[in-house]
Amino acid sequence: MIKRNKLFGNQTRVTFCLPRDTPPGTVSVVGSFNDWEPGRHELVARRDGTRTVTVRLAPGRHRFRYLATGGVWLDDDSADQVDDKGSLLVL
Repeated sequence: MIKRNKLFGNQTRVTFCLPRDTPPGTVSVVGSFNDWEPGRHELVARRDGTRTVTVRLAPGRHRFRYLATGGVWLDDDSADQVDDKGSLLVL
């Protein structure tokens, strides 16, 4: 699930959230906004079992996917679009 909150100016706070049934281990959101660097935006486990991370994004199209331990790629059904390379988009 993706949640958005407009911030002062043109920035948007985007919270990426994965359900409690996400595979065990570390999960990061990687994308065009962080040079696809694993570990830079690692999701944190919450009391309800979900995992979240919040990122500030400038306006535009941002490609992303989730990367779990062992090189497992995860998708998010709440992405705005899927591009021709299979990356998810937040607009």
